Amino acid sequence: MLLAAQAAIAPPATLGATDQRVDRPIAAPARAPDVADEFDGPRIDLTLWRFDMAQNKTGWFNHEKQYYGPANARIRDGALVIEARAERATAPDSGGQAYTSAKLVSRRAFGYGFYEIRARLPCGRGTWPAIWLLPSSGRWPAVGEIDVMEMVGWDPNVVHATVHSAAYNHVKGTQRGAQLTVPTACTAYHRYQLDWRRDAILIGVDGRAYMRVANDRPGGAAAWPFTRPYQLILNLAIGGDWGGVKGVDDAALPQRMAVDYVRFWARR
Repeated sequence: MLLAAQAAIAPPATLGATDQRVDRPIAAPARAPDVADEFDGPRIDLTLWRFDMAQNKTGWFNHEKQYYGPANARIRDGALVIEARAERATAPDSGGQAYTSAKLVSRRAFGYGFYEIRARLPCGRGTWPAIWLLPSSGRWPAVGEIDVMEMVGWDPNVVHATVHSAAYNHVKGTQRGAQLTVPTACTAYHRYQLDWRRDAILIGVDGRAYMRVANDRPGGAAAWPFTRPYQLILNLAIGGDWGGVKGVDDAALPQRMAVDYVRFWARR
């Protein structure tokens, strides 16, 4: 999700790098996941997830325009639904935002393993859905960031997989990643997948990997900080340096990001 709390420089309009492109199979282990949320209960399981509202008063990163709150997330028909609305935030912790949405963070931190998140994305102009991982503490970009899926509504059905580190990040224009056109990303569910190993990160959709970044460059932790558990984040931002490049279409709101399940297999 391009956490840029310390960066005043906007990312380029087309974010995904293309030098890490691959086309190869990617598959979950043939056993039950070690951790899963199928979102089949009556409400969001707050033992598994928390709502991130920390920056509502001061404003979110990348100049995004939303207020995040629990009222914008719910379980419906066996899926987690995160809804972005064009409405003025009036809660005591608001910064006067004109849009509301939600951001969920896993309470557990995960490490090496296989991740699969089945989701249907919003496509309204100004939307910026993301499935990503970040450690619970430390300064960005040195701590690293893994973006399993990002998409901006002004460029619908083009999904991006990206990793960031001190040496390779969007502020420098050196982020490592790739992009893929998924023609039905906004109308159908797709499986967004991450295979995170000690020596490489592989990201794909529906059983085909399209991005691979290997721990094969000098630089130590500046190049490869991906050595500790990260928390999984699901959110739908509005506007911002990338998502808002072509403005926000208020008439297209509300928009929803639906997540059918989240599954994780630990590396054994």
